[in-house]
Amino acid sequence: MVRSGALIGAALVALGGCGGGDQTAQKPPPPVRLRVTTPVDLGVVAAGTVEVRGSVSPRTAQVQVQGRRARVSGGTFTASVPLEQGPNVIDVAATARRRSAALGAFRITREQRVTVPDLAGVGADDAKKRITRRGLRLESERGGGFLDPLVPSGLAVCQQSPAAGDQVRRGATVHVIVARSC
Repeated sequence: MVRSGALIGAALVALGGCGGGDQTAQKPPPPVRLRVTTPVDLGVVAAGTVEVRGSVSPRTAQVQVQGRRARVSGGTFTASVPLEQGPNVIDVAATARRRSAALGAFRITREQRVTVPDLAGVGADDAKKRITRRGLRLESERGGGFLDPLVPSGLAVCQQSPAAGDQVRRGATVHVIVARSC
């Protein structure tokens, strides 16, 4: 007669030896590594597009920038991305077979440039309208000489800075000197 405890022990020994005995759990491969080298996060550019570059490991990984496939060669990737005026968020994703994906994002601002209008001789109120329509600010200073208040005409722009035709950032200040007689 065999006792039930001995049967259970024999069954456990038999099950333990079924797989060859020396099995080790396979480690999953490391996740994809992704690094964006240019442009830098929070960068400012003037162009309508930006070239995104970086590295990826393994070298066979696929990279998408803004949902479009990037060119990958030897573990280096590049992609050209169109930019909207103002701030843009650009996402980057890298995938490889049997590996965890790598995701990243960075912010880049397309600088908004505006041409300064020619304000010479323009009435003070009209100058303010022209400036604000372009997203600029107007700072005016009263000019003219001692007798200027006696001239019957209204105030007009005599000088401006920056000069007409200059390219400035949206939101910049245009300084004008206004007088009744220039």
